[in-house]
Amino acid sequence: MNKKFVVIVSALVVSISLNAQSIEFYPSNWFVQMKNKKVQVLIRATDQDFTKASVQVNYPGVKLQNVHHFSNGHYVSADLIIEETAKAGNVNFVINTQGHRINTTWVLKERRKGLGQNYAQGLSSSDLVYFLMPDRFSNGDPSNDKIAGLKDQSLNRDSIFLRHGGDLKGVENHLDYIQKLGATTLWMTPVVENDMPDRTEHGYAATNNYAIEKRFGGEKAYLTLSESLHKKGMKLVQDIVYNHFGRFHFLVQDAPDKDWLHQWPQYTQTHYREQVIFDPYHSKVDEKKMIDGWFTTEMPDVNQENPFVEKYLTQNAIWSVETFGIDAFRVDTYKYCNVEVMNRLNKALLDEYPKIFTFGECWVDGVAAQAYFVENNLNLPFKSNLKATSDFSLLFGGILPALNETNNWNNGVIKLYTTLSYDFLYKKANNNVIFLDNHDMTRIHSSLGESIPKTKMAYAWLYTCRGIPQLYYGSEILMKGISNPDGWVRLDFPGGWAGDKKNAFTEKGMSSDELDFLHYVQTLGTYRTKTAALKTGAMMQYLPEDGLYVYFRYDQDKTVMCVMNTDSKTRAVDFSKYGERTNHFNGGMDIISGNKIGTQFSIPAMTMQVIELIK
Repeated sequence: MNKKFVVIVSALVVSISLNAQSIEFYPSNWFVQMKNKKVQVLIRATDQDFTKASVQVNYPGVKLQNVHHFSNGHYVSADLIIEETAKAGNVNFVINTQGHRINTTWVLKERRKGLGQNYAQGLSSSDLVYFLMPDRFSNGDPSNDKIAGLKDQSLNRDSIFLRHGGDLKGVENHLDYIQKLGATTLWMTPVVENDMPDRTEHGYAATNNYAIEKRFGGEKAYLTLSESLHKKGMKLVQDIVYNHFGRFHFLVQDAPDKDWLHQWPQYTQTHYREQVIFDPYHSKVDEKKMIDGWFTTEMPDVNQENPFVEKYLTQNAIWSVETFGIDAFRVDTYKYCNVEVMNRLNKALLDEYPKIFTFGECWVDGVAAQAYFVENNLNLPFKSNLKATSDFSLLFGGILPALNETNNWNNGVIKLYTTLSYDFLYKKANNNVIFLDNHDMTRIHSSLGESIPKTKMAYAWLYTCRGIPQLYYGSEILMKGISNPDGWVRLDFPGGWAGDKKNAFTEKGMSSDELDFLHYVQTLGTYRTKTAALKTGAMMQYLPEDGLYVYFRYDQDKTVMCVMNTDSKTRAVDFSKYGERTNHFNGGMDIISGNKIGTQFSIPAMTMQVIELIK
């Protein structure tokens, strides 16, 4: 062998090695023994032209079915079949393009153990969800507050819009506090990478769905948090966004084809009115603008009708469950998605994980509109398979009017009764996630005029009504905030940062009102945890009379009487009016005070009592 030939071969080997390092795979890995044996791998290299590339796969049990090319030569995709015989390991890919031969590997991993027991368990009305924003909850690892190379280098707790440094380690440090509220489940705003120039604290502008935000601690911290939750018998909900990406997502900045996004001649925003989706008289123009219009300029609308996009979103959800042990999904901006695509995506998840639970953010006008987007009893051409929704109708059309409006024929607590009466529209109303506030709206204490009696009533209702209760971090200690702008309802949890003068985790520096309210919520949580009637029992409500609203939660073992007095005067309560549920009972016990209650008693104005009946 002459020296000239040796030099040429050495140079070629170096070229192949460098090229292989530039290859990106989406999904970044997959798993053996999945029920669905097909996976579509999107291959990307910004320093290559794959326009006419050929792809070979050499691995036992992995069969290459098809190869797809795109107008953007940075991409090629490979449809694979992962056969039953395939073992975990490094799958060899050979990509031939323009005289280059690139050897690279893609990883197949073992599946998680404990399906339906340690992960993918789903949710039910036995659960209670604690919802928080990692950036604003607790800073457990200051070393990741800033990450070199990311576009947003802000760190300023004095600003309501900049990053504050909270992370997943901070959340893990305080699971005992969360569990003491009666919570069984943790839901956080999205934890995937948001490499945007600003407003990155909320997480809803993903730039890589297969990367966990490094400023939260990255993949390792997320896995550790998931494991810690499951060891404590708790569950993990992942907030996921199918409707849009962040403007700096690689699939926006360097899209495989133009039709991966909904494109318009000029910027076109959604009009946010969901009625045009189901209105029998709607125009196609209005429907298109609702679904295909962009949410904001910073959040380009994803074209879910593109089969490659649908596959990308579906596989990412499945990958997330298998990688991080997810138990359920909350889907952001669900009403803006293509509902047919969502049905297929939901089905794909359920086919792989029969217990998985998905609830959507359907911020809509009225119960009928809300029911349209979930499993329902409506006789319509489109039938949703979404398990549940965040129950905006019960918040805005029910509990808020009940506590804020003057009672008359149409207003006040009658709206709460009426809204619940429409539950016949749902297949399973008990699946709906009920709540008092969240990261987009005014906190409940502010919504109720900072009235502690009203806020206590709201929480007593939340812990006893049908559905899956959801708490928003900090509202259990009377945190205030009006959502104009939204940063005011996303303030730091006191005690989450070293040096905080007030610490709700240790109860140091808190006011007597804050302590009293926290202990009130904890008492409700403890009682709900051990009372099946509140979690899975039936519900019966009676027509309100002059602001007095009474409902029951009950099963074979226990009956709980919930008495809400929204009147301005003390009201008398007599068991004889509620004989269907109170017969055979001689009184009860107030679960907050522990005091015994007779069959006739008075309840003060703006008060709610939760009473366990006693024979």
